[in-house]
Amino acid sequence: MIGLVMAGGKGTRMGLSEEKLLLKYKKPVIFHVIDALNNSGCFSKIMVATSSNSPNTVQVLEQKGIETLGTPGKGYSSDLNFLLQNMDEHTFVVSGDLPLLDEEIIQVMVEKFSIENVWTSFLTSKKFLNSLGLESELVTTYDNIECAYSGISIIDAKKIKKFNSIKENYVILNDKRIAFNLNTKRDYELLSSS
Repeated sequence: MIGLVMAGGKGTRMGLSEEKLLLKYKKPVIFHVIDALNNSGCFSKIMVATSSNSPNTVQVLEQKGIETLGTPGKGYSSDLNFLLQNMDEHTFVVSGDLPLLDEEIIQVMVEKFSIENVWTSFLTSKKFLNSLGLESELVTTYDNIECAYSGISIIDAKKIKKFNSIKENYVILNDKRIAFNLNTKRDYELLSSS
């Protein structure tokens, strides 16, 4: 399985001059994600998807010897689709803005994943998210529960090429390590105070 960190966004909702993934929570946020993937022992390879939207992030990653994949920078879904067309194995896709992500929760997600599924997205219930003081614009209803996307999916990239519409499977996992992502300045302030 490949670990793929999505790190090509503009981070405009943060309203900061510094690139979002280089914000520090002990170390730059993106390195929490990369280190968690590495320490999980679940991946044969780890790569980071970047774009011209985040040139400083690209520079820092390349200085550390981390493999980057350039994308058009047209948005999360578009860039992910672009990358999946060139992959042919199971891919653990994770947003680069999850500062609490660790190797144990990654191992739990990999264990909960069923290899028969083409696309599995991990969700947190909106109620759980709100209990942490967080909000999300990306919501869906699953098993009559209003849920938010965590930004983490496991995808069989080989099967994506063969289907026009993909059945998305869901796993609800109410854990702050996958619920807490940095989308706004308020999220960063909550993180800093926790």
